[in-house]
Amino acid sequence: MAFLKTNLFRAFALFLFILCFGTIGYISIQDLNLTDALYMSMITISTVGFGEVVPLTQTGKLFTIVLILLSIGSFGYLIAVITDYLSNSRLMEDLQERKAIKKIAKLEGHIVICGFGRNGRQALQKLNNYNQTCVVVERNPNLKEEIENLGHIPVIGDATQDSILDNCNLVQAKSIIAALASDVDNLFVVLSARQISKNLRIISRASADTSVKKLKIAGADNVILPEHIGGDYMASLVVTPDLVEFVTRISTDGEQSANLKEISINDLPDQYIGKSISELELRKKTGCNVVGYIDQSQKYIINPDASIILEANAHLIVLGEEGQIRELKSILDYN
Repeated sequence: MAFLKTNLFRAFALFLFILCFGTIGYISIQDLNLTDALYMSMITISTVGFGEVVPLTQTGKLFTIVLILLSIGSFGYLIAVITDYLSNSRLMEDLQERKAIKKIAKLEGHIVICGFGRNGRQALQKLNNYNQTCVVVERNPNLKEEIENLGHIPVIGDATQDSILDNCNLVQAKSIIAALASDVDNLFVVLSARQISKNLRIISRASADTSVKKLKIAGADNVILPEHIGGDYMASLVVTPDLVEFVTRISTDGEQSANLKEISINDLPDQYIGKSISELELRKKTGCNVVGYIDQSQKYIINPDASIILEANAHLIVLGEEGQIRELKSILDYN
């Protein structure tokens, strides 16, 4: 689409140049006023064959021949580009793209996924269970309909290009997932995203161990090696199968009987900041259990003491059944 827009610009620019050239030439050679000179240039370039405003001099005839030769290719090129733009639903695609960009510009707290391959698709399906709004950047236009059918917004283009990331409204986004096949491409995405927003949470996929450090230096908060996770999981099934099965059943999908939920203290009403965990009375009111606490310094506390005071920028990890989690959200006014 960008290539087509460039061709349109070039075609119109060339057409206007020749039109101006012809107008100035007729004013100089035939001593015509601006309107007549513009008229003569237009009928000559378009080869419509209308009558001349005044009889042409010998110089005027030679100038007209030159103008016709120059205009034959440029005018035909302009018509071809416009026809191409209007055919094959290109105009409709352009309008849909503009509509999507306007929609994305209004989003807040959304998640951007770069790459709709295996890892990107799995991430989107997982986020679907959280009812998260996602913007998916994908090179392949054939995947656009699939992304839309999942209820999310596709951006067709190369995620390593700053212009494409600009369309994703990263300033208002909550996080970005770089799930491209190439570590180099993911590095470009991480670098660009971190330059756009300092507070954006950036999660990147990596294929090689050597890429992890580079991606973190570039600005990634988390770097995931899918192949390693798969290998570790299979090995754990051999060594501690029951434990792995138990942890697997404690799902964050919202579909299983037990669910883990992370709650940012910043997302809670101000009345809860400064209170202790015991004062929340979560188990009494909802049946949920607080199994973890992450303080301001990102220190992880397992099975935290009930006297711990809730601080800004901290997080609670809560375990409960699906209905208990819903009750927790309603009591804490947490979305």
